[in-house]
Amino acid sequence: MLHPVGPLPAAVYWRRRLTVLAVLLAVLALLTWLVVSLVQDDEGTATTPTAATEPVEQPALEQVVPSFAQVRPPSTERLTAPPPPPPPAPEVPAGPTPGGPCTGDMLRLEVRTPGQAAVGSKPTFELAVTNTSTVPCVRALDKQLQELVMVDAAGARVWGSNDCFPESSSDQRTLAPGETVVFPVVWGGLTSEPGCAAARVTPPPGSYVLRGRLDTLVSGDAPLTLG
Repeated sequence: MLHPVGPLPAAVYWRRRLTVLAVLLAVLALLTWLVVSLVQDDEGTATTPTAATEPVEQPALEQVVPSFAQVRPPSTERLTAPPPPPPPAPEVPAGPTPGGPCTGDMLRLEVRTPGQAAVGSKPTFELAVTNTSTVPCVRALDKQLQELVMVDAAGARVWGSNDCFPESSSDQRTLAPGETVVFPVVWGGLTSEPGCAAARVTPPPGSYVLRGRLDTLVSGDAPLTLG
């Protein structure tokens, strides 16, 4: 086989052998390529789902984009501020309790004078307490709680009803609505000081003012002219 025998030169026989060998190699390469291609096609077909080769149905337009009728505009009720709450009802002050104690706003205290009196005379003044409420109430009207004070035009104290002759009593009263209780006080016509320590003299003629007190309740001014 390695030494060709024939009438032709040996080179001719070698070329023929090389040509046949090249053809065989080409055929072998072609077969190998075909086998590899078939194997790859089989693997791709086995791993690809059947459903993937089927055409995908495209969704209808109305299924993707909703119609304008189905789109609800934002509700204006949510944008509207809630109404403010109603203002609280005003508190009604409780009225006075019938039969309870008389408070300062249930009473009126006033001093009554004759208006004019002679110097050295002994006029009578009055301390009046009135229940101005609509219900009966209870108040202590003890003598030691009552006082009259006289001052001159300059505001200087001239006389006090408790300076020289203080009195004491226990007087708890129930005052009916509109009832007035009057306490008369006689002035001796002389000056005085608390404790009655100073000499008492006759005040000169002129204009004076009397003020009354019942515990912490104070009256207005009542004028008195001495002549």
